[in-house]
Amino acid sequence: MIENYSNIDEYITGFPETTREILQQLRATIRNIVPEAEEAISYGIPTFKLKGNLVHFAAYKNHIGFYPGAALIETFKDELSEYKLSKGTVQFPIDKPIPYDLISTIVDFRVKQNLRQAEAKVKKKK
Repeated sequence: MIENYSNIDEYITGFPETTREILQQLRATIRNIVPEAEEAISYGIPTFKLKGNLVHFAAYKNHIGFYPGAALIETFKDELSEYKLSKGTVQFPIDKPIPYDLISTIVDFRVKQNLRQAEAKVKKKK
């Protein structure tokens, strides 16, 4: 069931302390890479946007879902190989260290990708 959260703070508040700490650190990690990104709730989960969606994340009972998109999962499949993956998702177990450095690398890559795509659309319109 998708809750009607109005912002990321409200989303994070409903989780146990350990999970809240992970979510706050994940949020700070993303914000550190792209401070100009807009925070939103999309599909009922925290989302960062810059010239379109960048990444989404969500907490579950046993893992943190991180959603950078299918292309980035494929690009970083070797680095993500120890985690459960699906087409556009990686699951980081809550009971293991979260790879914030890898998340930073993925977010940075995604920012560059979004900016390139936005620039290409502008050039195409000219």
